[in-house]
Amino acid sequence: MPLSDATRQKLKGVSTATLATALYKRGLRQQFIQNVHPLRQPTESMVGEAYTLRYIPAREDLNGLEVFRDPEHPQRKGVEACPPGAVLVMDSRKDARAASAGSILVTRLMVRGVAGVVTDGGFRDAAEIAGMDIPAYHSRPSAPTNLTLNQAIDLNVPIGCGDAPVFPGDVIVGDGDGVIVIPAGIADEIASEAVEMTAYEDFVTERVRAGHTIRGLYPATDAKNLEIFAEWRKDKGR
Repeated sequence: MPLSDATRQKLKGVSTATLATALYKRGLRQQFIQNVHPLRQPTESMVGEAYTLRYIPAREDLNGLEVFRDPEHPQRKGVEACPPGAVLVMDSRKDARAASAGSILVTRLMVRGVAGVVTDGGFRDAAEIAGMDIPAYHSRPSAPTNLTLNQAIDLNVPIGCGDAPVFPGDVIVGDGDGVIVIPAGIADEIASEAVEMTAYEDFVTERVRAGHTIRGLYPATDAKNLEIFAEWRKDKGR
């Protein structure tokens, strides 16, 4: 089922840390993409369904500059095929020595309305991409073309990105901490649970800043704190 606007909006207001806890409760422990960082700090969470691109180690006789002349080249095709509102997620073998893409391709994604771009490799033109109006996550800047080491091989197939499994259509959420992958079938329930968790976490933060102990509060093992929380929600309209 496609990602609903309601679920998208819920996910924009919660953190990847909270989502990681909600997923952990369900036994999902490898959903956070490792060693991937935002090129600039986001003002709201990146949210979209995964559209994937897979790289393999380059075979030099098949991976010269001339491959970009083919409109069916997976990288070039992916930039034109990734749906608006989706997130392009690239399996670059956790290798940032050669760039996964550069500013021109990311500009095209931005203009087409793609919600974000993620690679477990690197981007060239990183400073320029950081100034664009599209969330972008990578390992580190990398100037050499991706053809140097990687060969784009397939689109919209299951991949591994930063040790996380990513299936086409999974829901991708990125914030200042990084990027997490929510299996598509549980995205609605995870989003709703994360909103509830966030409300309680905000309540806890307010109480702790006021000098209260975390004992019995975080986690909520004292029923009195839940009563105070219920009143807090009424006052805050949450």
